[in-house]
Amino acid sequence: MYVLYHSPFSQHARRVVSLLVEAKLDHDLRNVAMDAGEHRSSEYLQINPNHQVPTLIDGDIKIHESNAILRYLCTKHGLSDWYPTELRERAAVEQWLDWNQCRLSPAVVDIVLNAVFLGAAGDRAAIERGTKRLEELEPIIESALTVQPYLAGTRPTIADLSLASSVFQLTLADVTLNGARTREWFGRIQGIDGFRRSLPDA
Repeated sequence: MYVLYHSPFSQHARRVVSLLVEAKLDHDLRNVAMDAGEHRSSEYLQINPNHQVPTLIDGDIKIHESNAILRYLCTKHGLSDWYPTELRERAAVEQWLDWNQCRLSPAVVDIVLNAVFLGAAGDRAAIERGTKRLEELEPIIESALTVQPYLAGTRPTIADLSLASSVFQLTLADVTLNGARTREWFGRIQGIDGFRRSLPDA
């Protein structure tokens, strides 16, 4: 059985939960109360020195980064529906996983961390920075979804689970993406059982 250290308010942890549920992989969720500082406790730092979630434990294998965990699970269990082997689709999945982490995620963190989790102590300049960056990034998602229903083609992949977890995170700050195709896509992802069950209070 997999052990996953997570928090339901972490978009990075939720995308892993989505896949675990969808693939029907036995797992034990261990909540890390980040609001209480558990992620910086000496006990958790022994598990993840980056003081972040998620962390996946598989026997003597320990993996920290969410997209790396998604790739690992798909590779180990042959989940080709979620992580296609056809080169064109695989390249698109890899591109969107990295794009989400390197381009969209910093904007999401700027907005949600400062507008929601830090409350009055939030950095208003960071919120503005994230909002401005989001204006640039939204059309890129919309353009990709204009030619196909999912990021890598005609079926959802781990790239969709990853990106949708960030899009949902924005809703915590009452931010929604405006593109019609993006909204349709997000509606389809919300219909995925594993995605729904990964959400806070699901």
